[in-house]
Amino acid sequence: MRLTIYFLSLTLCLPSVSFADRIKDLVDVAGVRSNQLVGYGLVAGLSGTGDGKDLRVTGQSLTSLLSGLGVSIDGPVSEFDLGQNLINLAQQNATQPLQTDNLASVMVTAEIPPFAKPGQRIDVNVSTVGTAESLRGGSLVLTELYGIDGQVYAVAQGALTVTGISETAAGSSVEIGVPTSGRIPNGAIVERLIETPFETADHFVLNVRDADFTTTNSITKAINSTYGPGLATPLDAVSIAVVAPSDLAQKVAFISEIENMDIDPGEPTARVVINSRTGTAVINRSVKVSAAAVSHGTISVRVDAFNEVSQPGQPGAITGAFAPGETVGVTNAEITVEEPLSNMFVFESGIELQDIVDAVNQVGATPSALIAILEALKRSGSLKAELVVL
Repeated sequence: MRLTIYFLSLTLCLPSVSFADRIKDLVDVAGVRSNQLVGYGLVAGLSGTGDGKDLRVTGQSLTSLLSGLGVSIDGPVSEFDLGQNLINLAQQNATQPLQTDNLASVMVTAEIPPFAKPGQRIDVNVSTVGTAESLRGGSLVLTELYGIDGQVYAVAQGALTVTGISETAAGSSVEIGVPTSGRIPNGAIVERLIETPFETADHFVLNVRDADFTTTNSITKAINSTYGPGLATPLDAVSIAVVAPSDLAQKVAFISEIENMDIDPGEPTARVVINSRTGTAVINRSVKVSAAAVSHGTISVRVDAFNEVSQPGQPGAITGAFAPGETVGVTNAEITVEEPLSNMFVFESGIELQDIVDAVNQVGATPSALIAILEALKRSGSLKAELVVL
């Protein structure tokens, strides 16, 4: 089987060429970030696929919900209205858990984007926390979504979109996707503004997504050469401090211009990423190999079993199926060891990616063989790259 190696871009095998990238594709503005919200709620309207009596918290949640709406579940019963027997029956039923086959306790999560204003809508994800088998056809009851500070920042409600299907009949079952989780597009309304220092700060910080001194230096030079020296100051391999205008409108326009500037980022660290489960290998163009000779082969052991029958009998006596004694089965085994011929290929010092690919493909290495070769090269010190095995 011929090994397939995935490339990061179509130009990986070409000579090193410098490509310009926009600053907005390389950095984030400090403080301009999304926030996670979470809440607990109930999904109603399920067709018998809810929690049932197995999860008491679902019944308790329903009781609390109805009590908040002014509905009494187990109020006092007057003896004037009912006989003593009916009173006892009502009290007995009041102590039993509510039927919640059509209800499910769920966790509701959402991500509120930066600068989101009250009244805007965001998507929510809904997942079961109990024994519900499916959320298909259900609707989320009004649920408060909390931030890390315990404040309510959004409320969610609406019909769920569930892509998973689960069906059971005559002892057989089939499940496609995950029916116990769903999504409500635009299902939550933002209720509270998240304060940011963007409006009042006298400077802003650009954080490079992949730490690199060369990239931060290039961004600093590009800003200072365009707007004047000293406006941008590199802090480390990640952060660059930029003096901001005092007027808010000018600040927005200034950041917009900086985001759309083109720079030449630093070359990424030489890295080889291997997924051992799928056999996928990704090698970036910075990877080089020093002089090394590689030979890879596998030894196969084959065991063949032969079942034979041993007939009883002694020399000069009656033999065959009617001979006195017991007929027994005997198993004989034949073991064969095969070691195929394996060509050795040589890596010259400082070879490029294309040479590595050609050499590995030349011997017909499988994905598992590639992993073994790269790990051996790394251990020997010939692979000048970071080896990441997932």
